[in-house]
Amino acid sequence: MNVADSEIKSLLESYKKITVYGLSQDLSKPSHYVPAYIRDKGWEVVGTYPKEHSVGGFKIYKSLEEVPKEDRKFIDVFRSSDKVPEVIDEILSLGGTEVIWLQLGICHPEAEKKAEDAGIRVVSNRCLIIEHRNYF
Repeated sequence: MNVADSEIKSLLESYKKITVYGLSQDLSKPSHYVPAYIRDKGWEVVGTYPKEHSVGGFKIYKSLEEVPKEDRKFIDVFRSSDKVPEVIDEILSLGGTEVIWLQLGICHPEAEKKAEDAGIRVVSNRCLIIEHRNYF
């Protein structure tokens, strides 16, 4: 993680569009209720999920590649830690991402370093709800 605690608030203030990688259709999963919370707090949220769904009224794309480039600047990742290297590789291959946020319990130091070396700001093992409540 190359974002200091003191930078979290300004980071969240700087980006008002978030793409959620793995936005679930299951309302009880963090990968659904965290994006819903953030949207309710004023952020524009779109998601990716391999199966089509419209649960929660989110715009869902089947792949990150389908997400418009201007909406991929801040990507919030809900994938297991062992999947992070392939997610980072996909993000890097598409370009345009400035921030990768790995949700609470998700980290992969080697993949994070690869993203950091490519100039991307990385937050890992942090929950957007918790951080929002800390600063707003």
